[in-house]
Amino acid sequence: MSFRATQADSGVRLDAALADHGIASSRSAAQRLIESGLVAVDGRTRPKSHQLVPGQTVVVSERSETHGANAVTPADFSVAFEDEDLLVIDKAPGVAVHPGAGREQGTLAQALRGRVAGGPDPARAGIVHRLDRDTSGLLVVSRSDESYAALQGLIRRREMAREYVALVEGQPDALSGTIDAPVGRDRGRRTVISTRTDRPRHAVTHFSVTEQLARTTLLAVRLETGRTHQIRAHLAAIGHPVCGDERYGGAASGRALGLERQFLHSARLMFIHPLTGEQIVCESRPPADLLRALEAARRDPVPGGPDGD
Repeated sequence: MSFRATQADSGVRLDAALADHGIASSRSAAQRLIESGLVAVDGRTRPKSHQLVPGQTVVVSERSETHGANAVTPADFSVAFEDEDLLVIDKAPGVAVHPGAGREQGTLAQALRGRVAGGPDPARAGIVHRLDRDTSGLLVVSRSDESYAALQGLIRRREMAREYVALVEGQPDALSGTIDAPVGRDRGRRTVISTRTDRPRHAVTHFSVTEQLARTTLLAVRLETGRTHQIRAHLAAIGHPVCGDERYGGAASGRALGLERQFLHSARLMFIHPLTGEQIVCESRPPADLLRALEAARRDPVPGGPDGD
């Protein structure tokens, strides 16, 4: 399906134009098409707020039901911010960011194909930084080589604030602190990142206590660097693994709270847009599974108390 914008479409938002031309049943339906990467204006995906110019050609592709190279791969996410240069994605747990060992389908990178761009690897187009598969929340992706380089520069200069919510075992000795400890592949367990490594890489994590509970603590965590599994490895290293994190020592607490993944959520991204100068602040509420676990943690009896162990 396609149409060519006329003078009557001048300045009309893309989502409204799709509804006006009868291609979508409503603006919300049009927005779903746009967010699925199925709408192109003059051969390029545009945000729903794009204002049409007479002469532009709008093409809407049909959803593919196959798993071929051009299929739109299902992946659970929403868009927290979007413009011509970048997207801030709110990723559901269980969604891998890009293809890797054992996960070739259902990745965020595949779902965003045709809608993002930038970077040296076509399989990871637009992916500026990543979240672990079972970590939910916010991450930013680029829509061009220019924005990819600019966003990577922000991260390299530590000018992008990335804040997480984590529920950990036990109670840290201090209400806030900094973990400054190089990490890398563990000497004995190659699938684990730890401070016991022969190839250390600089890593810094800041944390502060949000809520102290009977057996656990809710933390606000801020990344200064962004190594693989950095938060999980650092919190485990100080004796407070993330609840539900089977790989880093939080399995037992996770089972007690009904968790099926680590209690780690990317809750806030804040940065100055590298191409427009606009301040971008995006926030994400933890998903229902984490909120249920938090309520369970709040009901835990105090150890050694009248109802405790």
